[in-house]
Amino acid sequence: MSQQQSAAPAPAIATVARRRDWWRDAVIYQVYPRSFADSNGDGMGDLEGVRSRLPYLRDLGVDAVWLSPFYASPQADAGYDVADYRAVDPMFGNLLDADALIRDAHALGLRIIVDLVPNHSSDQYEWFKRALAEGPGSPLRDRYHFRPGKGENGELPPNDWESIFGGPAWTRVADGEWYLHLFAPEQPDFNWEHPAVGDEFRSILRFWLDMGVDGFRIDVAHGLVKAAGLPDIGGGDQLKLLGNDVMPFFDQDGVHEIYRQWRHVLDEYAGERIFVAEAWTPTVERTANYVRPDELHQAFNFQYLSTAWDAKELRAVIDRTLEAMRPVGAPATWVLSNHDVTRHATRFANPPGLGTQIRSAGDRELGLRRARAATLLMLALPGSAYVYQGEELGLPDVVDLPDEVRQDPAYFRGAGQDGFRDGCRVPIPWEREGSSYGFGAGGSWLPQPASWGGLSVAAQTGVAGSTLELYRGALRVRREQADLGAGDAVEWLRAPEGVLAFRRGQFVCVANTSGESVTTPVYGRVLLASGELTQADGGAKVPADTTVWWTTA
Repeated sequence: MSQQQSAAPAPAIATVARRRDWWRDAVIYQVYPRSFADSNGDGMGDLEGVRSRLPYLRDLGVDAVWLSPFYASPQADAGYDVADYRAVDPMFGNLLDADALIRDAHALGLRIIVDLVPNHSSDQYEWFKRALAEGPGSPLRDRYHFRPGKGENGELPPNDWESIFGGPAWTRVADGEWYLHLFAPEQPDFNWEHPAVGDEFRSILRFWLDMGVDGFRIDVAHGLVKAAGLPDIGGGDQLKLLGNDVMPFFDQDGVHEIYRQWRHVLDEYAGERIFVAEAWTPTVERTANYVRPDELHQAFNFQYLSTAWDAKELRAVIDRTLEAMRPVGAPATWVLSNHDVTRHATRFANPPGLGTQIRSAGDRELGLRRARAATLLMLALPGSAYVYQGEELGLPDVVDLPDEVRQDPAYFRGAGQDGFRDGCRVPIPWEREGSSYGFGAGGSWLPQPASWGGLSVAAQTGVAGSTLELYRGALRVRREQADLGAGDAVEWLRAPEGVLAFRRGQFVCVANTSGESVTTPVYGRVLLASGELTQADGGAKVPADTTVWWTTA
């Protein structure tokens, strides 16, 4: 088992609840392992740290835990450059730790979803190292995209594709050939036209399924297949086109045959294991192609994540999402934050075009108020929801990290993304005090703000009105209300401008995205609200940036 101690396979599903179609309304919690909990005091989170905090996640009320990559890696891109897909990186532990985590999660009624990175490997992956050593014409080079360059002496890249992290998507090696990497140079793209690549990943799937995992989140699920001939794009700002237009390296129709083959593998295993696609596509209709009945189960709804806190825009994307998913019978998914984007408590604090810098305490308060309201709206919608670690504490992005501590590869490639993903990856606080606020005994790999103690789990637990207790209450109500969770439709109700109001059976949600209080009907008994309501002329006065849950029962 890749130079690590062998671990006996876990049962297919241990004591985790056997609820049919659990994934259709699941609330799935994303753990970024290096920033969640550190068990050995080295400043880096690890699998044993995650395992020790599983009871917290059970009590929070989530159904499953998605773990970002913990595989053996040189860490050029925080583990998304995998050197061995069947090994745990020593910074996170070993295979026995992974096995224990899976078993404990199942015993607590939690499912485990692991990240899979099939678009590219690390440049330290054995195949790529051999491809470089064996030179042009090597069969191993056919498993990647090696090409001669253009120009008189091959000094120009084979085409005009740009890396997502900025700069050319090609790097030249000592013998003169170039290889493709849509991300960092340390992340060469696989050639999925080569049968060995498909064979290898079906084997990797079975390895982790035999370990007992309940599913896979597929990184860059839209990127595996490239257009024949690797044609030029022909100018324009390629980064602005991503997710907004057809690209020769993203969302090619050939990816779907790969996922149909993978579905056959998954269906060999009991327990309703699932696939979740990270698929950036131009439209939700294109996203729906990934979740047809014989392919994947869920796909992240990036159109929703990218929508402003605006009633009109939100209603449009909700309607488009539900309409797109209905014909393929897949659940909609809803997400507000993850490890690659500015946390929504910061994002919603800023008017469009002003970036991620929070400029005042008032900004922080506004961002948190909107984030709380957005969470209740998200959890009221039909389908499955994703929660990124720390959002249940109302954590903002850390925007003032010193340059010397940053590790996001995009930060060092000036023409690429903004490079500030480190701000949403700062280790989360568990305690009010200590060198890392309970994250671990040895500090943290990214510095935490002095305000972290006041936002910690300990500081918010049992405190009425805290963001943590709001999440706990919302997830409890979501489980208790028969009309919440799975479904494919909402009944929109008449509402003032800037307000969303919809009914699902005996449940009513009202979200005021405007900057002013509004008066709405009293729809029944208040189940939960993100802010304080008052009576007004026979109705309810809903404050600005507030969401309310009602029941007519």
